[in-house]
Amino acid sequence: MTTISPRIVPAAAESLLCQQGYTPLEARLYAARGINSRSELEHELAHLLPFSGLKNIIEAGKRLADAIAAKERILIVADYDADGATACAVGMRGLAMLGAVVDFVVPNRFEYGYGLTPEIVELAAQKSPDLILTVDNGIASVAGVAAAQACGIDVLITDHHLPGDELPATLIVNPNQPGCTFASKNLAGVGVMFYVLMALRAELRERQVFAGIKEPNLATLLDLVALGTVADVVRLDGNNRILVEQGLKRMRAGRASAGVLALFAAAGRFPYKASCFDLGFTLGPRLNAAGRLDDMSLGIACLLADSEAAATPLAKELDSMNRERREIEVGMRAEAEAILGNIAVDDAYSISLYQGDWHQGVVGIIASRMKDRFHRPTIVFADGNDDEIKGSGRSIPGLHLRDALDLVSKRHPDLILKFGGHAMAAGLSLRQADFGRFKAAFETVCHELMDADTLERKIETDGELATESFALEVAETLDTQVWGQGFPAPLFQGEFTVVEQRLVGERHLKLKLANPHGLVLDAMRFGHADPLPPKILAVYRIGVNEFRGNRVVQLQIEHVSE
Repeated sequence: MTTISPRIVPAAAESLLCQQGYTPLEARLYAARGINSRSELEHELAHLLPFSGLKNIIEAGKRLADAIAAKERILIVADYDADGATACAVGMRGLAMLGAVVDFVVPNRFEYGYGLTPEIVELAAQKSPDLILTVDNGIASVAGVAAAQACGIDVLITDHHLPGDELPATLIVNPNQPGCTFASKNLAGVGVMFYVLMALRAELRERQVFAGIKEPNLATLLDLVALGTVADVVRLDGNNRILVEQGLKRMRAGRASAGVLALFAAAGRFPYKASCFDLGFTLGPRLNAAGRLDDMSLGIACLLADSEAAATPLAKELDSMNRERREIEVGMRAEAEAILGNIAVDDAYSISLYQGDWHQGVVGIIASRMKDRFHRPTIVFADGNDDEIKGSGRSIPGLHLRDALDLVSKRHPDLILKFGGHAMAAGLSLRQADFGRFKAAFETVCHELMDADTLERKIETDGELATESFALEVAETLDTQVWGQGFPAPLFQGEFTVVEQRLVGERHLKLKLANPHGLVLDAMRFGHADPLPPKILAVYRIGVNEFRGNRVVQLQIEHVSE
């Protein structure tokens, strides 16, 4: 069952925002998202939280400055998703700007799996680094750090994932590590790396390294920071919104890196109109496709390209991979839905699926799709190496997925081989023979941690949209704002009459809808082929559709009730 309800709008905050110059619609939207004053929406870089609040970051800056002074070889070990790729590119570009000798390796998920493992250290050692710098991974790499140190290689960890019971015995910068008082716990891996570069630059400034020369401008990296932050679906708190807004501004001004511009071109989108939607749903998936299907080295190479000529073929290859990923996803999704068609999902508190021939790089997407459809925490597994299976999970509000897996692991110490992640997403590995036992243990934990109310899908909207607000300028203004996880894009509800409807692309509905005042609007309902009744209550987003130079308001229908 789905419950639709309007968000609570604090009247005092709404009134103050109106007084401070926002339109009534904007004031309503911002107040409903916890904004109390215009100052909370100031996105200049000067309002970023100071890097000094991050535990160990001053020491990290000193360690990197020492490495630069001694011409030590720094090797970045990256994660294979969009956050890891952008963090690697930010680290590579930023450290080079600041005078470092730097290279990178990124694990192939099919050969090495996630993180700084002893096997990755063995691979990294072939490059003879003096210092390994992890980005978007490492907080759980106890054995990997020990292996590196045994080889005489120092390690600096930058990460944002939640720590386990034991921390690696090395220098760590992570807002979520014990004892870190940094006010934003929501930095993506790329955000942490950007902050480390700020600390390094400050240390180099103290050492007068820039005396008589122009200081490197780290703001040139913000397009990459914005891309990784949005693509990793971290909570867009005030600090993250500043990073994203500044990155979007660079894109719209044509000052993004060659790789980012090439990704826009490959996706058929325009950087001068860059939005969070572009980052999360067009650029991010293309970048992620490399890590899902092959090797993220291709994605990082695209982000490191210094010219359009170098970046374009790489972006086109990423686009081709993303098309292949979509085809694989369609088949896996149909198989997953067929399996669940024989299960009483409504009576369950979780979904665990395993099929040996599913693509290991796409299971996370399938978990997300099943979670969205059935509103249950979902983990999907595929075969890994030997008798091991690897799973990727997605959760719903009300269940902290990593904590749930931690509880399973504590109750059954021999069950989960390794795991890690966030509240809403996590990864893990098991022995294939233990899938059934894990499924039962996970269901038990989910049943204990959630109640029936948690399993009810709740859609919060911003209420009804006045007829005069169905305007192109309103849609364009909303489209340019920073929306995302924890600061959701506007979602409205209203009654409509279905004037026209037809099937397009075999599984989408193209509609004309009339509101109660007779205004007829274009609309799309993606992923739904069933015809709608004459009268509907729709939950929708307002956007802009551009076709042959014409720009019109178009609604995107997210949910329908009769």
